[in-house]
Amino acid sequence: MKKILVLLLVVNFSFAQQNKRKLVWEENFSGKTLNEKSWNFELGDGCPNCGWGNNERQLYTKQNHKLAKNKLVITGKKEGDKYTSTRITTKGKKEFQYGRFEARAKLPVGQGVWPALWMLGSNISEVGWPKCGEIDILEYVGKEPNMVFTSLHTQDSHGNTINTKKTRFDDIEEGFHIYAMDWTKDKIDFFVDDTLVYTFAPENKTEAIWPFNQPFYIIVNMAIGGNFGGPEVDDTILPQDFTVDYIKVYQ
Repeated sequence: MKKILVLLLVVNFSFAQQNKRKLVWEENFSGKTLNEKSWNFELGDGCPNCGWGNNERQLYTKQNHKLAKNKLVITGKKEGDKYTSTRITTKGKKEFQYGRFEARAKLPVGQGVWPALWMLGSNISEVGWPKCGEIDILEYVGKEPNMVFTSLHTQDSHGNTINTKKTRFDDIEEGFHIYAMDWTKDKIDFFVDDTLVYTFAPENKTEAIWPFNQPFYIIVNMAIGGNFGGPEVDDTILPQDFTVDYIKVYQ
């Protein structure tokens, strides 16, 4: 009985803490075009770090996205001998330190697609990657169906994906799902449809282990191929859409 009471108290405390938070920013993609007061386009093949550091095969353009029915739709295509897609960020426009970050999205499917919702430390231009820190709220690769990846990159891990969790959801390719991250000064929790899938809470929070005490900005993109997403791409599945219904930040 005591254990049950303690559990109820913890649940009620967490619920109360969540209710104290306020919605500080939301993107509902309700306009006719992307709001460039909030968003930047990152274009090209990532040169001089070509392939965006991951040997990705896509060229990012402004043309591979649209706003339709209050949703962002990023389309990965094969155009001639090139793959194209879109990548957007809030760098320098909407940056956040701590809070709950939540997105409702529908995944593309098939060998070679690599959609992601993630964040980078705002000091990346000064200190570089991975010292700036990276938070991957959602990564999905078509070569591993039914799996959702949630990861962190730090200087301590030399950028390698060691602080990570791969979680199976048999229906993840069907319809929309909610991907969220709850970030405090003490820990980062990752959720899929309100299911806690991974927690990162190191006791020793050195700069190399915990760069997550500064503002971060949001990135939404769909890569094609690359070290993680490929390298093989099934051209027959393209085009594929990565659709985002909304992004919300609570603090």
